[in-house]
Amino acid sequence: MPDSHIAALLQRLEQHSQRHAHQQTVTLPIDREDMVRLQALAEVYGMDIVELTPILLHTILTDIEAHMPYKQGNRVIRVEDGDPVYEDVGPMPRYLEAKRKHEKVCA
Repeated sequence: MPDSHIAALLQRLEQHSQRHAHQQTVTLPIDREDMVRLQALAEVYGMDIVELTPILLHTILTDIEAHMPYKQGNRVIRVEDGDPVYEDVGPMPRYLEAKRKHEKVCA
């Protein structure tokens, strides 16, 4: 095996280890149709629902963070390359504040 394959394998193993070290178990209600979807996806990809669900949730949450809308406020918070950068008055600042608060509680 070339070194790049070993490096990739070691990286995947480390990510797997870190992911499992930080996992928490939760119980929540799920719509029957969504349960059927999860079961079907798990079957197609040869996974258990318990393994698949955190992957899906992580991907969705990452995508939501990336697409959270910026809403320009009136206050200039800094100047970059001569252009004013306005404060974000959309949901992202409130989200980041709540996320920091919950990270402290979960630490």
